[in-house]
This record gives sequence, structure tokens and C-alpha cells, in this order.
Amino acid sequence: MQKTEKLYSDIPPTRLRNRKEKFRKARNLPFWTWLADRVFFRMLSHRFYALRIKNLEAFNERRDKNFPSIIYAPHMNWWDGIVGYNLMRRSFKVRPRMMIEEMNRFPLFALIGAFPVNKASAQEAMISLKYIVDDLKDADMGFWIFPQGIVKPPNFRPIEFQTGLAYVAQNVAKKHGGVNLIPVAVNYTFLREDRPECLAQVGEPIIITAENAKFDRHQFTNKIQKEFELLCDEQLQSFSKGEVTGYEYVFRQDLPWNRKIEKKLKNVAMENIVTE
Repeated sequence: MQKTEKLYSDIPPTRLRNRKEKFRKARNLPFWTWLADRVFFRMLSHRFYALRIKNLEAFNERRDKNFPSIIYAPHMNWWDGIVGYNLMRRSFKVRPRMMIEEMNRFPLFALIGAFPVNKASAQEAMISLKYIVDDLKDADMGFWIFPQGIVKPPNFRPIEFQTGLAYVAQNVAKKHGGVNLIPVAVNYTFLREDRPECLAQVGEPIIITAENAKFDRHQFTNKIQKEFELLCDEQLQSFSKGEVTGYEYVFRQDLPWNRKIEKKLKNVAMENIVTE
């Protein structure tokens, strides 16, 4: 009998392997950022028919533009970081920060805004949290984080956050005056094309200031994880009804000539049905 493959683990990779990792500060070097923008976009556009985003105006118009932003999303698969980078650069237009486990395998990522996190112990993980609290001070910065702390199966419920997000938000607000929390529901699905699409729905910003940052971190974590689950469920329900109204394309593939003809023929057929 074939053994069942274990796809997901509750133990972070850095704790499993227990390897020492050199801490590298995040930088945004122009050449490497230019290169990463093209490489990560090419990777995504080769695998997906489209990347779409909904409610971008929540970020553009309703956040406090005097503060940096913490953007948080579910962590379901290998593509999540690539999607996050592309959204930060192409849609949110922020100077990116990302926390990556086992970054010793990808040291060049430090040149495009990434820094490592070692979850072998709480003390090691705290080094990274304290670093981003100090670093996240400029209004044009965006820190993309997966508050579940580990890869979970697609649409796993209940959504449970670790308290790292609340710790960073509270301390950035106290140290630098304020921070925006931006929830983003992300899902991968096949719609009407032969390749999957990635769809991101932006939730309403939560603005934390030095004045309202005196909250209990566990209670706050409980509150935002429930609100985030509602946002993700709303997105799923809309897909189940075939509704993608309000999504704008970050990119969309050009169809090959045969698919363009097929689409035109379908449209003609539908128009004939309606007029008969």
C-alpha cells in the first residue's frame, strides 16, 4: 500500500532543519530591484493567465499616507511570495519588505527588500520582528507578511494568526507614529481560461496610531484574524457564483490566434441567441 504523502507540517522549516542563518539587513538597490521586477513578473506571467486585484482604492485612498503599511495575506503555496512582490511593486507601489525563512538559500533577496527569519526559537524569531519595527519607518514602505506563520492548505479554516503581526503593528505605531494594516485575500483559481488566475481582494485599512496602539496583542490578533477570515470567505463566495465584478487586471495574457477566433465565434453565437 502506498504511503500518504504529508504535504503540510505545523513545524516551521527553520525549526526542522535547525541551521544557523546569517542575518542580512534588507536594502533596495536600484539595479537588483529593476532585475527582480522583471524576473518575478515574467515568472508569474508565464504560469498564470492573469493577475487581478479588487478594491485597490482602499489602499490608494483610505489608508493614512503619512504612515508605512503592513500588508497581510494567506500563505497557501510557493507562489505567494512572488504574488506579494508583484502586487507591492505594480499595484501598491511601495518599497518592499518581506520576511523569508531559510534566506541563506537566497542571499541576493536582501538586495530587493527581504530579510531572514529563523523560527528555531522564539528568541531567534524576535530578532527579525525587532528589526522590522526599527526599519519600517517611511511612508513609502510596505511590509508583506503571512501572519499564519506557516504554509497552510488552500482555504484552510479557521484562519489563525500568530501574534507577530500585532507586535510589529503596535511597536511601529509607538516608535514611528503610526502604521496602516492592509488585509489582502488571495486566491488561485481556474475561471474561463486554460491557465489559472490569481485574484487579490484588498480589505479596508486598519490605521494604528501611537494613541490607539495600547491594545492587548492577543485580543487584537483574535479580532483581525476573524475579520480576515470574513474577507477571504466573501471572496470565495463570489467565485462560487461566478462573480468577478470589480477586479482590475494587473496583467492579462494575450491569447494565441486560435483562442481569439474561438472567443469571437462564441460572442457571435451568444449575440444570435439574444437577438432571436
